[in-house]
Amino acid sequence: LSAMSVVITDVAEMQRVADQFRNRGKRIAVVPTMGYLHQGHLKLIELAKQHADVAITTVFVNPTQFGPSEDFSRYPRNLDQDVRLASEAGTGYVFAPSTQAIYPEGYRTYIEVEHLTNFLEGKSRPGHFRGVATIVAKLFNITKPHAAIFGQKDAQQVVVVRQMIRDLNVDIELIVSPIIREPDGLAMSSRNSYLSQEQRSQAPVLYKSLMLAETLLLGGERRAGEVTRQMGDLITTHSRGAIDYISIADAVTLEEVGDCKGDLLISLAVRFGNTRLIDNTIVRV
Repeated sequence: LSAMSVVITDVAEMQRVADQFRNRGKRIAVVPTMGYLHQGHLKLIELAKQHADVAITTVFVNPTQFGPSEDFSRYPRNLDQDVRLASEAGTGYVFAPSTQAIYPEGYRTYIEVEHLTNFLEGKSRPGHFRGVATIVAKLFNITKPHAAIFGQKDAQQVVVVRQMIRDLNVDIELIVSPIIREPDGLAMSSRNSYLSQEQRSQAPVLYKSLMLAETLLLGGERRAGEVTRQMGDLITTHSRGAIDYISIADAVTLEEVGDCKGDLLISLAVRFGNTRLIDNTIVRV
Protein backbone atom coordinates (compact mmCIF):
# COMPACT_ATOMS: atom_id res chain seq x y z
CA LEU A 1 0.00 0.00 0.00
CA SER A 2 1.25 3.47 -0.84
CA ALA A 3 2.22 5.84 1.93
CA MET A 4 -0.34 8.45 2.93
CA SER A 5 0.14 11.81 1.26
CA VAL A 6 1.35 14.69 3.40
CA VAL A 7 -1.46 17.23 3.77
CA ILE A 8 -0.36 20.87 3.73
CA THR A 9 -2.75 23.76 4.40
CA ASP A 10 -0.26 26.61 4.81
CA VAL A 11 0.83 28.54 1.71
CA ALA A 12 4.37 29.33 2.90
CA GLU A 13 4.95 25.73 3.95
CA MET A 14 3.86 24.45 0.53
CA GLN A 15 6.25 26.89 -1.15
CA ARG A 16 9.08 25.75 1.14
CA VAL A 17 8.46 22.08 0.32
CA ALA A 18 8.34 22.86 -3.41
CA ASP A 19 11.62 24.79 -3.16
CA GLN A 20 13.27 21.83 -1.41
CA PHE A 21 12.29 19.49 -4.27
CA ARG A 22 13.44 21.97 -6.90
CA ASN A 23 16.77 22.50 -5.12
CA ARG A 24 17.33 18.74 -5.21
CA GLY A 25 16.67 18.72 -8.95
CA LYS A 26 13.33 16.93 -8.59
CA ARG A 27 10.57 17.51 -11.14
CA ILE A 28 7.17 18.55 -9.71
CA ALA A 29 3.77 18.05 -11.35
CA VAL A 30 0.62 19.64 -9.96
CA VAL A 31 -2.95 18.39 -10.37
CA PRO A 32 -5.35 21.23 -9.50
CA THR A 33 -8.74 19.92 -8.32
CA MET A 34 -11.81 21.08 -6.42
CA GLY A 35 -11.76 17.81 -4.53
CA TYR A 36 -14.42 15.11 -4.25
CA LEU A 37 -12.01 13.04 -6.30
CA HIS A 38 -13.20 10.38 -8.74
CA GLN A 39 -11.54 8.02 -11.21
CA GLY A 40 -10.99 10.88 -13.66
CA HIS A 41 -8.90 12.81 -11.12
CA LEU A 42 -6.95 9.68 -10.21
CA LYS A 43 -5.99 9.27 -13.88
CA LEU A 44 -4.63 12.85 -13.78
CA ILE A 45 -2.55 11.95 -10.71
CA GLU A 46 -1.20 8.83 -12.43
CA LEU A 47 -0.26 11.01 -15.41
CA ALA A 48 1.48 13.45 -13.04
CA LYS A 49 3.54 10.55 -11.65
CA GLN A 50 4.61 9.60 -15.17
CA HIS A 51 5.83 13.13 -15.89
CA ALA A 52 7.47 14.04 -12.59
CA ASP A 53 9.28 12.80 -9.49
CA VAL A 54 6.68 14.22 -7.14
CA ALA A 55 2.95 14.83 -7.62
CA ILE A 56 1.10 17.53 -5.71
CA THR A 57 -2.70 17.43 -5.77
CA THR A 58 -4.45 20.64 -4.78
CA VAL A 59 -7.91 20.47 -3.23
CA PHE A 60 -9.65 23.83 -3.14
CA VAL A 61 -13.26 24.70 -3.93
CA ASN A 62 -12.58 28.11 -5.46
CA PRO A 63 -15.32 30.63 -4.60
CA THR A 64 -14.30 33.14 -7.28
CA GLN A 65 -15.24 30.82 -10.16
CA PHE A 66 -18.82 30.29 -8.96
CA GLY A 67 -21.60 32.71 -9.87
CA PRO A 68 -23.91 34.06 -7.12
CA SER A 69 -26.67 31.54 -7.94
CA GLU A 70 -24.33 28.57 -8.49
CA ASP A 71 -23.56 25.57 -6.29
CA PHE A 72 -20.53 26.79 -4.27
CA SER A 73 -22.05 26.07 -0.87
CA ARG A 74 -23.40 22.66 -1.84
CA TYR A 75 -20.43 21.57 -3.98
CA PRO A 76 -19.49 18.11 -2.61
CA ARG A 77 -16.53 18.05 -0.23
CA ASN A 78 -14.80 15.15 1.54
CA LEU A 79 -11.15 15.88 2.29
CA ASP A 80 -10.44 12.64 4.20
CA GLN A 81 -11.65 10.58 1.27
CA ASP A 82 -9.72 12.82 -1.16
CA VAL A 83 -6.48 12.32 0.77
CA ARG A 84 -6.96 8.56 0.84
CA LEU A 85 -7.71 8.32 -2.90
CA ALA A 86 -4.92 10.73 -3.86
CA SER A 87 -2.47 8.75 -1.72
CA GLU A 88 -3.47 5.49 -3.39
CA ALA A 89 -2.98 7.09 -6.81
CA GLY A 90 0.54 8.19 -5.85
CA THR A 91 0.28 11.82 -4.78
CA GLY A 92 3.08 12.80 -2.41
CA TYR A 93 1.38 15.97 -1.17
CA VAL A 94 -2.17 17.25 -0.92
CA PHE A 95 -2.35 21.04 -0.71
CA ALA A 96 -5.71 21.91 0.87
CA PRO A 97 -5.72 25.58 1.90
CA SER A 98 -8.59 27.49 3.50
CA THR A 99 -10.42 30.18 1.53
CA GLN A 100 -8.89 32.70 3.94
CA ALA A 101 -5.35 31.50 3.08
CA ILE A 102 -5.95 32.00 -0.64
CA TYR A 103 -8.04 35.17 -0.53
CA PRO A 104 -7.01 37.01 2.64
CA GLU A 105 -8.67 40.20 3.81
CA GLY A 106 -8.10 42.97 1.25
CA TYR A 107 -7.45 40.64 -1.72
CA ARG A 108 -7.54 42.71 -4.92
CA THR A 109 -5.80 40.97 -7.85
CA TYR A 110 -7.43 38.95 -10.64
CA ILE A 111 -6.32 37.61 -14.01
CA GLU A 112 -8.51 38.19 -17.06
CA VAL A 113 -7.85 36.16 -20.20
CA GLU A 114 -9.67 38.15 -22.85
CA HIS A 115 -11.69 37.04 -25.88
CA LEU A 116 -11.40 33.26 -25.30
CA THR A 117 -13.60 33.66 -22.23
CA ASN A 118 -16.48 35.31 -24.14
CA PHE A 119 -17.71 31.99 -25.54
CA LEU A 120 -19.27 28.74 -24.27
CA GLU A 121 -18.86 28.42 -20.50
CA GLY A 122 -17.66 32.01 -20.28
CA LYS A 123 -20.83 33.25 -21.92
CA SER A 124 -23.05 31.10 -19.68
CA ARG A 125 -21.05 31.80 -16.52
CA PRO A 126 -19.77 35.40 -16.56
CA GLY A 127 -16.67 35.85 -14.37
CA HIS A 128 -16.07 32.10 -14.17
CA PHE A 129 -12.76 32.12 -16.04
CA ARG A 130 -11.49 35.20 -14.20
CA GLY A 131 -11.78 33.02 -11.10
CA VAL A 132 -10.23 30.01 -12.83
CA ALA A 133 -7.24 31.90 -14.28
CA THR A 134 -6.59 33.61 -10.94
CA ILE A 135 -6.67 30.45 -8.81
CA VAL A 136 -4.58 28.47 -11.31
CA ALA A 137 -1.91 31.21 -11.38
CA LYS A 138 -1.90 31.29 -7.57
CA LEU A 139 -1.61 27.50 -7.32
CA PHE A 140 1.30 27.60 -9.80
CA ASN A 141 3.05 30.20 -7.61
CA ILE A 142 2.44 28.15 -4.48
CA THR A 143 3.29 24.64 -5.71
CA LYS A 144 6.07 25.75 -8.14
CA PRO A 145 5.54 22.88 -10.60
CA HIS A 146 7.41 22.02 -13.78
CA ALA A 147 4.24 20.47 -15.22
CA ALA A 148 0.51 20.91 -14.64
CA ILE A 149 -2.06 18.25 -15.45
CA PHE A 150 -5.57 19.17 -16.59
CA GLY A 151 -8.47 17.12 -17.94
CA GLN A 152 -9.92 17.57 -21.42
CA LYS A 153 -13.45 17.54 -19.95
CA ASP A 154 -12.98 21.20 -19.09
CA ALA A 155 -11.92 21.94 -22.66
CA GLN A 156 -12.31 25.71 -22.49
CA GLN A 157 -10.43 25.83 -19.20
CA VAL A 158 -7.51 24.07 -20.91
CA VAL A 159 -7.52 26.65 -23.74
CA VAL A 160 -7.71 29.56 -21.26
CA VAL A 161 -4.92 28.19 -19.03
CA ARG A 162 -2.74 27.50 -22.08
CA GLN A 163 -3.19 31.12 -23.21
CA MET A 164 -2.37 32.43 -19.73
CA ILE A 165 0.78 30.27 -19.54
CA ARG A 166 1.90 31.62 -22.91
CA ASP A 167 0.99 35.28 -22.31
CA LEU A 168 2.48 35.52 -18.81
CA ASN A 169 5.65 33.53 -19.69
CA VAL A 170 4.86 30.88 -17.10
CA ASP A 171 7.57 28.22 -17.25
CA ILE A 172 5.25 25.24 -16.90
CA GLU A 173 4.43 22.38 -19.27
CA LEU A 174 0.67 21.88 -19.67
CA ILE A 175 -0.31 18.22 -19.99
CA VAL A 176 -3.89 17.37 -20.95
CA SER A 177 -5.52 14.04 -20.13
CA PRO A 178 -8.35 12.61 -22.26
CA ILE A 179 -11.86 12.58 -20.77
CA ILE A 180 -12.41 9.62 -18.44
CA ARG A 181 -15.89 8.14 -18.86
CA GLU A 182 -18.23 5.79 -17.06
CA PRO A 183 -18.92 2.52 -18.92
CA ASP A 184 -22.11 4.08 -20.39
CA GLY A 185 -20.19 7.09 -21.73
CA LEU A 186 -21.07 9.71 -19.10
CA ALA A 187 -18.02 11.93 -18.46
CA MET A 188 -16.83 11.51 -14.88
CA SER A 189 -17.57 14.57 -12.75
CA SER A 190 -17.92 15.38 -9.07
CA ARG A 191 -21.30 16.91 -9.95
CA ASN A 192 -22.63 13.52 -11.11
CA SER A 193 -23.20 12.79 -7.42
CA TYR A 194 -26.10 15.29 -7.51
CA LEU A 195 -28.05 13.30 -10.11
CA SER A 196 -31.19 11.36 -9.16
CA GLN A 197 -31.42 7.78 -10.41
CA GLU A 198 -33.66 8.85 -13.29
CA GLN A 199 -31.36 11.74 -14.25
CA ARG A 200 -28.32 9.47 -14.05
CA SER A 201 -29.95 7.01 -16.46
CA GLN A 202 -30.66 9.85 -18.94
CA ALA A 203 -27.32 11.68 -18.67
CA PRO A 204 -25.35 9.41 -21.10
CA VAL A 205 -27.41 11.02 -23.89
CA LEU A 206 -24.84 13.85 -23.80
CA TYR A 207 -22.10 11.52 -24.96
CA LYS A 208 -24.44 9.90 -27.50
CA SER A 209 -25.14 13.35 -28.98
CA LEU A 210 -21.40 14.02 -29.31
CA MET A 211 -20.96 10.66 -31.05
CA LEU A 212 -23.84 11.57 -33.39
CA ALA A 213 -22.09 14.85 -34.25
CA GLU A 214 -18.87 12.98 -34.98
CA THR A 215 -20.73 10.53 -37.24
CA LEU A 216 -22.46 13.35 -39.15
CA LEU A 217 -19.25 15.35 -39.61
CA LEU A 218 -17.15 12.37 -40.66
CA GLY A 219 -20.00 11.41 -43.00
CA GLY A 220 -19.68 14.72 -44.82
CA GLU A 221 -22.18 17.05 -43.12
CA ARG A 222 -20.57 20.51 -42.99
CA ARG A 223 -23.41 22.70 -41.70
CA ALA A 224 -22.82 23.35 -38.00
CA GLY A 225 -26.47 24.35 -37.53
CA GLU A 226 -27.69 21.02 -38.86
CA VAL A 227 -25.33 19.05 -36.61
CA THR A 228 -26.31 20.99 -33.47
CA ARG A 229 -30.00 20.69 -34.38
CA GLN A 230 -29.78 16.90 -34.58
CA MET A 231 -27.80 16.79 -31.32
CA GLY A 232 -30.48 18.88 -29.62
CA ASP A 233 -33.26 16.67 -30.96
CA LEU A 234 -31.53 13.56 -29.62
CA ILE A 235 -31.10 15.10 -26.16
CA THR A 236 -34.66 16.42 -25.86
CA THR A 237 -36.17 13.19 -27.21
CA HIS A 238 -34.26 10.88 -24.86
CA SER A 239 -34.01 12.93 -21.68
CA ARG A 240 -35.58 15.69 -19.67
CA GLY A 241 -32.33 17.65 -19.79
CA ALA A 242 -32.62 21.39 -20.47
CA ILE A 243 -29.99 22.46 -23.00
CA ASP A 244 -27.87 25.44 -21.95
CA TYR A 245 -25.84 25.44 -25.17
CA ILE A 246 -24.58 23.18 -27.94
CA SER A 247 -21.60 24.57 -29.80
CA ILE A 248 -19.32 23.74 -32.68
CA ALA A 249 -16.27 25.95 -32.50
CA ASP A 250 -12.72 26.22 -33.75
CA ALA A 251 -10.71 24.12 -31.27
CA VAL A 252 -8.02 26.81 -30.94
CA THR A 253 -9.88 30.15 -31.00
CA LEU A 254 -13.19 28.79 -29.58
CA GLU A 255 -15.06 30.91 -32.12
CA GLU A 256 -18.23 29.22 -33.36
CA VAL A 257 -18.20 28.07 -36.96
CA GLY A 258 -21.01 27.88 -39.51
CA ASP A 259 -19.09 25.76 -41.95
CA CYS A 260 -17.35 22.79 -40.32
CA LYS A 261 -13.69 22.32 -41.22
CA GLY A 262 -10.39 21.85 -39.41
CA ASP A 263 -10.10 20.95 -35.72
CA LEU A 264 -13.49 21.43 -34.11
CA LEU A 265 -14.47 21.50 -30.46
CA ILE A 266 -17.99 20.17 -30.12
CA SER A 267 -19.22 20.99 -26.66
CA LEU A 268 -22.42 21.28 -24.67
CA ALA A 269 -23.89 22.08 -21.30
CA VAL A 270 -27.17 20.53 -20.19
CA ARG A 271 -29.09 20.88 -16.94
CA PHE A 272 -30.73 17.93 -15.24
CA GLY A 273 -32.80 19.59 -12.54
CA ASN A 274 -30.31 21.84 -10.72
CA THR A 275 -27.29 19.91 -11.96
CA ARG A 276 -25.39 21.33 -14.92
CA LEU A 277 -23.26 18.83 -16.83
CA ILE A 278 -20.72 19.62 -19.54
CA ASP A 279 -19.07 17.38 -22.11
CA ASN A 280 -17.12 17.73 -25.34
CA THR A 281 -15.18 16.01 -28.06
CA ILE A 282 -12.70 17.20 -30.66
CA VAL A 283 -13.26 16.19 -34.28
CA ARG A 284 -10.94 16.86 -37.20
CA VAL A 285 -12.65 17.23 -40.58
